[in-house]
Amino acid sequence: MMFLRSFALLIVVSAIFIIGCKKDDFVEIDGVCPIVVSTIPLNGATNVPINQVISVTFNEEMNSATINQATFTIMDGASVQGVISYLGATATFTPTSPLIPNTSYTGRVSTAVKDKTGNALQADYVWTFSTGAILSPLVISTDPANNESNVNLNKIVTATFNMPMDALTLNSSTFFISLAGNKITGQVTYSGTTASFTPTADLKSNTTYTGTVTTGAKNPDGLSLAADYIWTFTTGTFTAPMVISTDPTNNAVDVGLNKIVTATFSEPMDPSSINESTFTLRQGVTILKGTVSYSGSTASFTPDEPFTAGTLYTGTISKSVKNPSGTTLTNDYIWTFTTESGNTPIVISTDPADNEVDVALNKTISATFSEVMDPLSINSTTFTLTQGANAIAGAISYSGTTAFFNPILNLLPGTTYTATITTGAKNLAGTPLANNYIWTFTTGTLLAPTVIFTDPANNATGVSLDKIITATFSVPMDPSTINGTTFILKNGTTSVSGTVTYSGSTASFNPSSNLLSGTTYTATITNGAKNLAGTPLAADYTWTFSTGAVIAPIVISTDPADNATGVNLNKTISATFSVPMDPLTINGSTFTLKNGTTSVSGTVSYTGTTASFNPTINLLPGTVYTATITTGAKNLAGIPLAENYVWSFTTAAAVAPTVISTDPVNNGTNVSLDKTISATFSEPMDPSTINASTFTLRNGTTSVTGTVSYTGTTAFFNPTTNLQPGTVYTATITTGAKNLAGTPLAGDYVWTFTTVSDIAPTVISTDPVNNATNVSPDKTISATFSVPMDPSTINGSTFTLKLGTATVSGTVTYSGTTAFLNPTTNLQPGTEYTATITTGAKNLAGTPLAANYIWTFTTSAATAPTVTSTDPLNNATGVSLNKTITATFSVPMDPSTINGTTFTLKNGTTSISGTVTYSGTTASFNPTENLLSGNTYTATITTGAKDVQGTPLSNNYVWTFSTVDPAGGPFVDLGTVARFGIIAGVGVSNNAGFSEIRNMDVGISPGVRSSITGFPPAIIVNGDIYASDDVSPPGVAAMLIQAKQDLTDAYNFAAGATTPAPVTVSGDLGGTTLAPGIYKTTSTLLIQSGDLTLDAQGDVNAVWIFQIASGFTTIGGAGGNVILSGGAQAKNVFWQTGSSATIGDFTSFYGNILALTSVTMNSGATAVGRMLCINGAVVMTNTNIINKP
Repeated sequence: MMFLRSFALLIVVSAIFIIGCKKDDFVEIDGVCPIVVSTIPLNGATNVPINQVISVTFNEEMNSATINQATFTIMDGASVQGVISYLGATATFTPTSPLIPNTSYTGRVSTAVKDKTGNALQADYVWTFSTGAILSPLVISTDPANNESNVNLNKIVTATFNMPMDALTLNSSTFFISLAGNKITGQVTYSGTTASFTPTADLKSNTTYTGTVTTGAKNPDGLSLAADYIWTFTTGTFTAPMVISTDPTNNAVDVGLNKIVTATFSEPMDPSSINESTFTLRQGVTILKGTVSYSGSTASFTPDEPFTAGTLYTGTISKSVKNPSGTTLTNDYIWTFTTESGNTPIVISTDPADNEVDVALNKTISATFSEVMDPLSINSTTFTLTQGANAIAGAISYSGTTAFFNPILNLLPGTTYTATITTGAKNLAGTPLANNYIWTFTTGTLLAPTVIFTDPANNATGVSLDKIITATFSVPMDPSTINGTTFILKNGTTSVSGTVTYSGSTASFNPSSNLLSGTTYTATITNGAKNLAGTPLAADYTWTFSTGAVIAPIVISTDPADNATGVNLNKTISATFSVPMDPLTINGSTFTLKNGTTSVSGTVSYTGTTASFNPTINLLPGTVYTATITTGAKNLAGIPLAENYVWSFTTAAAVAPTVISTDPVNNGTNVSLDKTISATFSEPMDPSTINASTFTLRNGTTSVTGTVSYTGTTAFFNPTTNLQPGTVYTATITTGAKNLAGTPLAGDYVWTFTTVSDIAPTVISTDPVNNATNVSPDKTISATFSVPMDPSTINGSTFTLKLGTATVSGTVTYSGTTAFLNPTTNLQPGTEYTATITTGAKNLAGTPLAANYIWTFTTSAATAPTVTSTDPLNNATGVSLNKTITATFSVPMDPSTINGTTFTLKNGTTSISGTVTYSGTTASFNPTENLLSGNTYTATITTGAKDVQGTPLSNNYVWTFSTVDPAGGPFVDLGTVARFGIIAGVGVSNNAGFSEIRNMDVGISPGVRSSITGFPPAIIVNGDIYASDDVSPPGVAAMLIQAKQDLTDAYNFAAGATTPAPVTVSGDLGGTTLAPGIYKTTSTLLIQSGDLTLDAQGDVNAVWIFQIASGFTTIGGAGGNVILSGGAQAKNVFWQTGSSATIGDFTSFYGNILALTSVTMNSGATAVGRMLCINGAVVMTNTNIINKP
């Protein structure tokens, strides 16, 4: 009875497949097997993204408990790990990690998957797809560029990629800027395809930085850069800006109570850095409120209220103010001044202001006082206006705190006038002004203003229809006279409506609507337009222009082209226009497709300049279609096509479908007995024609019973019972199978295959072979069988490896006909191992090996790694100071054992700091700072360095090398005089200001302490003053005598140095760059026309000696500074001067002056070095700074 029910069910199922069913009238019948109706990706899909989520959809709801890792698998030879979920009728497989690029994958849903009534799939559902090749992201540009120089100190560093990146992978670990191997702090941001690094602090001047984007930076698919991207750039040499003058000056007295305080810089500054925080005024500890402004190179502080009389104020410019290159002041600039005393009234403002120009001819002159004045003292005697020696008649009045002078006649144009409030003006207490208050101003000219420029220009053509018309005047105009009456636009005699505005010296006419195309317009500025002095244009100014003609848009190309043939049936039709179109006019009415007179339904879209028509269903084969773009399609200006654009094309003729692949393949062998037979077609087929009549399987002439199904482009034949072993079967797809267009196969498709036999499988080869020796300890063990095996029987139980009786842990995999055992850790060297394949391993027919297969092999003995080469070589000389030290090994090493402990560098017994890295077989030691010139270094690789097998070096590897000799002249030994920042023979003076000598002493000999003046306000930081007449502490006089003798010896040594040969120089060295060496002049030496740069070229020990026969002078200011670059140090620069040296105003100076006579530092000059003279005096003029070199 059960047999009859099953047979009846089979008849029902077969009938459903033979008849076919539409989706909308399908009725589920309990007991009918579920099927897979679609997959993502599709079967045969290519270029699938590596982050693809994979899914299969069934024709009914399934039992979710049957959908799991065992029943839903993705494989690329090995199983892909992933997470499986189920919702509705769709199962989803989310890979744990991205798929491998350019790889074929096989998806499988097994027959263990069941619906909610327990019905299982009747055959495994199998489909394939492949991922695309993915290129690694690249850095395509940087800013600054590689090796760029003169980079601003406030630079934001950027790197741009060739594709969008994962912003989460761009951070301070993957994008950083380093200096000598040390990362600088900063913030990393990402936008578009560009990553930006904003340093926390400004970069250092004249310094080389390294930018790095590591392989940790990834695109959204998780793909990293192929290698770290590294580039370098160098900042510019920037001289710190200075405050060169103030108003009031330092220590000024009797400053007016309404004074605007200003500070002028040596160069233009960044206005954003000049504000109430960086420019302050204090009275004691109280900060004054006021407004800070900046213009040209001068900052101004305007107090909110007048100063208090007889009070000391302190002005401060913070060292955080900077120039446009980002260079800040070296120090805060501080000065003081005192206001005038008493309760004297003052003039606090005037109208016009002092030196104001373009003053109106009808101007009333006014002056506002600091307090209420006696009105009787404000009269024509105390408030006067003159033009040269001529007094101007006028009426005087007074109100509140303001006096007014109203000239009886208009002032003369283009004339300078002088206004005066005399001391006869008194406050209510009878106190007069301290001094006459005088100011001047200039009236505007009577020259008629002119129009100097228009846009469009006169007679311009092709003017855009949305043009705003402008006219620019020769002088500022009275805005109230620029309006719709004085600025008009006409088309012929018709006025154009619009809005008139005025800004700066330009009037603008903005038409209310677009101008007409191809039309001539006339614009006019009438003589009602006047300048600020009330002078009108001499005559109306008129000009004309013409707008562009209207050009109808056209269709410039179509796809398919007109009269194209063989067009695909799923073609999307497109038309590209000559200009952008109004998308609202591109629709199903203006873009149509017809088959004869029958309209084809479809969706119309528009992007860029292209319209697209996507038919709802595939086109018919071998058919002529006509596409039309009507004149309803318009451009953005509303201009339609001049006429309908019509073109036609013919679709490809019907082509018979073909079978493009089968599983098993034709003449396939060793086919499993439970195989589901499948055939894949060249195109989608009509499922109703894929049935047991059109898809058959025979053993000889005997038909095999089974179930036929179809999905995607693949038909499946699932035999009711397992196939017989060792048997040839013939499968056939008949011409009854048809595609969706009803076209059948051209002929029956027939193929054969042979099932697996039940002969016991054998192991036919192993790797290593039996009794092999010298096997690598990292060897993966493999065994190849005579026939394909059942993968489920190849596992850790049936494939084992032992060391004696101890089992070696490892991972067993199977591919093709080969099993692999990959040990978890490397095998031990010089050891015999035994591998075994047990009889638990079976072929696809379930036949096991006849007996266990056993073989042995022996691993190679351990060999200590060696250092095969170094750079520099052992005993190398002349090694560059920026050298990275490397050692190359005989074998790959364990990177974790190559570090700062196992790879060291020493100068004598002093360890050198640096960064150790490892790549390939080479270890590198990159010193944090340049090596010292003329020194011998010792590098060591210790026995702590081990290869990947854990074998260490037999002994420490040690080698030495020597760096290049120092550049330039011989070092001048200053002896005991080196402790002094200033030493003189007869006097040391600080004439004015708060000079400082930092971290050095001041000395005089044979002069006495009374010859040292101006200390304070000059101060010595971390130092002291010593004079020859000091009695305490004991021994000062002797110490000074020795220091002066050491100075004399150093002077004579520098003057007589001859190696290397001195280079003759003369006159002005400004604007030049000098390498280390000896430079000699037989007269004076000057630094005036620009800065002198001393470039050490990377040698921190480089020496310069200047042998100057007579005087030495720097001019200072914008030029005349000394600049160090390339690692140059001030302590190694010596200026031997035969008479006196003068350091000019605001000079930035470096080096040691050894003068025979005297040294003078002018106002604001600063030095890193020493001012040493043998016979004369050292004079600091005003606020000089000397820092220890």
